[in-house]
Amino acid sequence: MRRFLRNNGLSLVLLGIFLATLVGQSFTGFQVYNNDQLEHHQATVAFGTYLTTGHFVEAVFENWESEFLQDAAYVLLTVYLFQRGSSESKDPDKAEEPVDADPRDSQDDPKAPWPVRRGGGWLRLYENSLLLAFLTLFLVAFALHAVGGAAAYNHEQVINGGETVSTFQYVGTSQFWFESFQNWQSEFLALFSIVTLSIVLRQRGSPESKPVANPHYETGEG
Repeated sequence: MRRFLRNNGLSLVLLGIFLATLVGQSFTGFQVYNNDQLEHHQATVAFGTYLTTGHFVEAVFENWESEFLQDAAYVLLTVYLFQRGSSESKDPDKAEEPVDADPRDSQDDPKAPWPVRRGGGWLRLYENSLLLAFLTLFLVAFALHAVGGAAAYNHEQVINGGETVSTFQYVGTSQFWFESFQNWQSEFLALFSIVTLSIVLRQRGSPESKPVANPHYETGEG
């Protein structure tokens, strides 16, 4: 057990923080939703019911959508683009790095993942699987943001005597794109920050930083 915790500590702690903050969001959102209901002389809902409302679904997947878009974009852009001096970039002076190696040269390696050893379509899929996974998660979160956002929007419309819309119609509203863009811009600002700050700043012991003594112009994690 001790070895398992040491080997998986980073993912376990991140998962724990995620679950704790999601629970925190659900309980505080539940209070906000019911307070809003009371202000509009509407019936309050139970916690389990709240988790199915557009208020909760939209809030969750609006944020997940931007995170998965960020990850997909970063994986793709770092294949082709460079930033000299950044720990997050491949070195523009190197013709090829280990991540550029053709996996077909390792098909006879018994330690290689089975799609590599099998080759063909499985390998073509596997060598792009990280990007495809993030894109799929983004599209799922985008769709659920639209569904939850439409439900939340229609709930407000009913309370205020307005007209409801379909999910497709809601995607065409400025409200939907305002929700998306306000999250997307923050994610790309965060990416820009880690790419550029890692040129001159260091964190000893972190694989996301260059070694403290390395010169600023050195690119990659070193």
